[in-house]
Amino acid sequence: MRSYHLDPGHGLAGLTVQEHDVPEPGRGQVVVRVRANSLGFRDLMVLAGNYPLPIRPGVVPGCEGAGEVVAVGEDVGRVRPGDRVAATVFPRWLDGPFRLDNAAQLGTMVDGMLTEYAVVSEDGVVPVPEHLSYEEAAALPLAAVTAWNALTSGSALRPGHSVLTLGSGGVSLFVLQFAKLAGARVIVTTSGAAKADRLKALGADDVINYREDPAWSETVRALTGGVGVDRVVDSTGPLEQSLKSVAFGGEVAFVGRWLSGAAGARPIDPALLFSGGATLRPIATGSRAHFAELARAVEAHRLRPVLDRVFPFEDVPEAFRYVESGGGFGKVVITHD
Repeated sequence: MRSYHLDPGHGLAGLTVQEHDVPEPGRGQVVVRVRANSLGFRDLMVLAGNYPLPIRPGVVPGCEGAGEVVAVGEDVGRVRPGDRVAATVFPRWLDGPFRLDNAAQLGTMVDGMLTEYAVVSEDGVVPVPEHLSYEEAAALPLAAVTAWNALTSGSALRPGHSVLTLGSGGVSLFVLQFAKLAGARVIVTTSGAAKADRLKALGADDVINYREDPAWSETVRALTGGVGVDRVVDSTGPLEQSLKSVAFGGEVAFVGRWLSGAAGARPIDPALLFSGGATLRPIATGSRAHFAELARAVEAHRLRPVLDRVFPFEDVPEAFRYVESGGGFGKVVITHD
């Protein structure tokens, strides 16, 4: 079998392919024949060596993957051979709040999913919805779980509430889809007319071009009658404008300090934090419980992830280059077929 391995800090030059024997599962473990992966901005950060979590040299990268269970170890009771599953990004984070003792992450501290066969804990996999292909299922573990956590773990999101999500990346597209399922009004920022049309086709109620409207928080206020939105999911920044867009008593789900306008961002005025009266909640992807909940919702509503391009396993470097170009719309997927 083949696996990709990385030398952190060296980018694509540090990405190599190695041959291994097909692994055997230990106690409580399962072997998954990986059928598809997906890639995103997080993976570029890992390659560059500037990710906030430790990266083990030689680790198998990739935190998103789906496939078929082909072998189980002793004492495994949750899954069996033949099950279609996706791996959780944090295999030790089963439920409850995020803690440092469950921070081991696929593709950084432990071997990830850019391999033909992966050994994972039985607790670190979730059944995937029956109507999804492996390629679609591989789009769920990171961006979809992050979006689900951002919308469901804080104050309750109710029909008629308003949600602002920033940009048209993977997290924002899932926020749009999930928020519409909840009956919310969704406002999205984006960079151009073509993406705006696609966002509206997915159900966005209002789309703001942040290049043409750099003070877009004022537009958000105008669209909501001066009140602001009930929730902002901020994965791009600047955080200051998110805080100016949220209603008093609302919530800003802050998806990673390195993703939200870190380069050249101004310090946040404490007066803005206080006067806004909103909750600022950091989001670190999500737990297995989050993943299982969203998988049930996806299955019940027959929702399908938005996929951009599919690359073969042999062309992972080219897929990384495409992600880096930043011009896509939807998840970039690797297929093993």
